[in-house]
Amino acid sequence: MWLRIFLVGLALWLVTVVVTFLTGNANLVPTLVLLGSFLVPVTFVAWAFERRDTGELTAGLVFSTFLAGGVLGVLGASVLEAFLLHPSPWLFFGVGLIEEAVKLAALMVLTRHLRTRSPHDGMVLGAAVGFGFAAFESAGYAFTALFTVDGLSIVQLVQTELIRGLLAPVGHGLWTAILGGVLFATSRHGRIAITGKLLLAYLGVSVLHGLWDSMDSFAVYLTMLLTDGERLVPSWQGWLVEPSTEQVNLFSSMQWAGLAIISITGVAWLVVLWRRSARFERVAPPIPVPPSWHGAGR
Repeated sequence: MWLRIFLVGLALWLVTVVVTFLTGNANLVPTLVLLGSFLVPVTFVAWAFERRDTGELTAGLVFSTFLAGGVLGVLGASVLEAFLLHPSPWLFFGVGLIEEAVKLAALMVLTRHLRTRSPHDGMVLGAAVGFGFAAFESAGYAFTALFTVDGLSIVQLVQTELIRGLLAPVGHGLWTAILGGVLFATSRHGRIAITGKLLLAYLGVSVLHGLWDSMDSFAVYLTMLLTDGERLVPSWQGWLVEPSTEQVNLFSSMQWAGLAIISITGVAWLVVLWRRSARFERVAPPIPVPPSWHGAGR
């Protein structure tokens, strides 16, 4: 099912891109934004759903978690970041702490009624919340990229969706899947509990998140330390710094290398959690919380 969703969605997005370029019809922009922003997140949620552990995870539950978790996460992060964050060298790590906290809180609220909490299911539902957040966030970035000083730019919109679509699997969905697995694995007697392991996992994914967001800055600093050769060039605004070709190439290499290291770290962490939970569940399967007995003896 996940492959069918991806192929059909990709074909529809490509057709929308072509028709939008050919006709210049601005009414197609919302379709282009939504298809491009939701294609990869929805595909990965469908892929994760096929690997659920219990029958308690229905398509309706995962879909509602994707939508509600994504909206609650985006809204909560926007409010907290507006009031709590200020320009500083640690800004992006503050963003990571806030966004991972609101996604975790949304996951807790949306799964509070579950009677069986398998770590595998926690990873699936965590991925649903994370990819929902990523989809709505990407839609915002794509819509913003549309507006330039020269008017509407469909090219920038498409470029933004391509980049964020390629990076989506190793971003929000991955980080919240890790938190979901740890959250369900540390549940006590079927109830959600804030444990030391969960707090460490939260800090760990927040650091990965902060490093991811600040990778541009790290790449600039490292490039300036390792090279020289930039020069000042005049412009109508005054003077601008023009980097050398060597600096441009080195910056791009460092930026993508840093993102690759962060991605590999996150994927390896999730794989270890998945395998550990599989071994644990073969020995001691999760114990469901007994349902209330209504009308017993009838």
